[in-house]
Amino acid sequence: MKSFIGENFFLHNDTARRLYDEVASRQPIVDYHNHLSAKEIFENKPAKNIAQLWLGADHYKWRLMRANGVEERLITGDAPDYDKFCAYAETLPYAIGNPLYHWSHMELRRYFDICAPLSIHTAVEIWKKANDKIAQGGFSPRELLLRARVTALCTTEDPADDLIWHRKLANESEFPVKVLPAFRPEKAGELWRGSDWRAYLQRLSSVSGVETSSFSTLKQALSLRMDAFAAAGCVASDFGMERFPFAPADDREIEAIFSRALSGGTVSAEATDQYLTALLRWLAGEYARRNWVMELHIGPVRARNKRMTALCGRDAGFDSVSDHPLADALGAFLDELNTSGELPKTVLFGLNHKDNLALMSLAGDFQNSSYPSNIQVGSAWWINDHRDGMIEQMRLLATQGLFGRFLGMTTDSRSFLSFARHEYFRRVLTNLIGGWVESGEYPDDPLLLERLVCDLCGRNAARFFGIRDQA
Repeated sequence: MKSFIGENFFLHNDTARRLYDEVASRQPIVDYHNHLSAKEIFENKPAKNIAQLWLGADHYKWRLMRANGVEERLITGDAPDYDKFCAYAETLPYAIGNPLYHWSHMELRRYFDICAPLSIHTAVEIWKKANDKIAQGGFSPRELLLRARVTALCTTEDPADDLIWHRKLANESEFPVKVLPAFRPEKAGELWRGSDWRAYLQRLSSVSGVETSSFSTLKQALSLRMDAFAAAGCVASDFGMERFPFAPADDREIEAIFSRALSGGTVSAEATDQYLTALLRWLAGEYARRNWVMELHIGPVRARNKRMTALCGRDAGFDSVSDHPLADALGAFLDELNTSGELPKTVLFGLNHKDNLALMSLAGDFQNSSYPSNIQVGSAWWINDHRDGMIEQMRLLATQGLFGRFLGMTTDSRSFLSFARHEYFRRVLTNLIGGWVESGEYPDDPLLLERLVCDLCGRNAARFFGIRDQA
């Protein structure tokens, strides 16, 4: 019997163990999509206790706690931190097979040197030991990033966000981690939100200096904000959507839709799709011109539980997987961009794993000589971010394209402890490769394998996103 999360965790053959120990475990981390706060990184204030580090913004954990019948005041409410920690400790033993069970214990081991399984019976001891470690130092955001060997981050930011914290970090010569903003203009497309959308346009107008009174002026405002993002080191964009729209319309129709929405009029579902299509089409052309990577996150149903969202806010653990057709609309969109010569480097993320094959076959349709594997399917994402989801995604990717060009793992996280997930991924990755080698499906060539593993653990991502000194 193997020890619990021992040194050979997930490593089930000799080649896997060698590749992980000698290569993968030593690689720096390039995290190309996450929700960390540049302000928190700059201010560099350590957390007061492990509950703040673990539970402060982690909706993955919140969902588990709700499933265990924990009352909301112990999750997102005003209960004492210790009580929230105990509620999570009581929940965790029921999570056998859940990635959070592994992630949580990996974080306890890697950051706190705590090997005991967390439960309500060990909660007092672990609370004390973890907080003693925090009190000794080494748990500020910058220290945690350096301990995890992170070399570059792309943090998701709205066009209306002030990038002052990114600019300040860029001037911190003694802090070597690149903290780059990624451009996420989703709110500009959410005209169905009515007054919230109109309020957002006012905010964007204030930041950009352009009054967004038309679709044309909205594009001007977004373009100016892209200039500001580029000056702060931006290399990537992001856009999330429940389903992919493709309903082309001419400029006159789009301006009429924008005007109707701006005046508070009713906008049909068809008109909404036309507007989103035009916005995404224009954004993609801008990204191609700037050599930014376009990330499309397709498939989440946001805030499905309206009552609890009203109580706790968005991004609180009430999102689920959609089940819309994908291939036809997305394929037509990519084809139009490709025909006009405005298809940027692209990463396609699908939340519903049934869409993986469609995404991978579409990526294969639009490869060109501008960059190797210029259209990528991203790592197993969000609800699929676990061993089974990773293996399914990587096995299928290997059958449909160049697995050796895969961008590898990104955390998509708000937690400064979440980089243990890169270790989780690297163990799954090297075990998969090791299995192929030991079954005679790939040569046992040390130099070839070392290059492959290094590429998949971060070098491919650094090159793809143009983070030059990581290539």
